[in-house]
This record gives sequence, C-alpha cells and structure tokens, in this order.
Amino acid sequence: MELVTEVYKISAVFPREDLYGLTSQIRRAAVSVPSNIAEGVARQGSKEYLHFLTVARGSLSELETQLLVARNLGYLQEDSAIFTRVEEVFALLGGLIKAIRGRVKPQDSR
Repeated sequence: MELVTEVYKISAVFPREDLYGLTSQIRRAAVSVPSNIAEGVARQGSKEYLHFLTVARGSLSELETQLLVARNLGYLQEDSAIFTRVEEVFALLGGLIKAIRGRVKPQDSR
C-alpha cells in the first residue's frame, strides 16, 4: 500500500500530456500489486493464494519496467528512492511466496 502511495506522489509531477499513457500504466500496475495480494488472501486455500501472489509479482515487474521507462524519459531521477522501494517489495513478496509454497501439498500443485 505504501508503494502505491509513493507511486501516485511521484507520478503526480509527470507531464500532463502523459496522464493517459505512462502515468496511467504505472498507477494501474502499482495498484494491482496489493489488490492481487488482497484477492489471494480472500480465496480458499494456499494454492489460490500462491497464484495471486505470483500475479502480484508480475505486476511489480511491470511497474519496475515502467518506472525505468519514466526514468529514461527524464521523469524520474537516476537515484530515485522508488527503485529501492520496489526492490524491498520484491523481497517481501518473494519471502511470502516461498512461505506459501511450503504450505502447498504436492497434490495441490497439479
């Protein structure tokens, strides 16, 4: 959730002409991360939770790529703290995925 808030704050200063392009894409990808985690928690069983966690990780990768594009366009500074935050969320999500995988029974993963 903190990542989403940070993304909205930094993207608020992106050029107005990009509001419906990269700015919108970045915001959607950021919101998708906690949304998929929440949906996974609400589902029945570890297998479904794991699925939504991997979708969240995909959205996080998409967000990282879009932030790199924004940096290349000069919308973000080279050393923007948002990249550190993304890496922190990757680590947290990776740890959670590893923990949930340990709970999924072999017959559940078919």
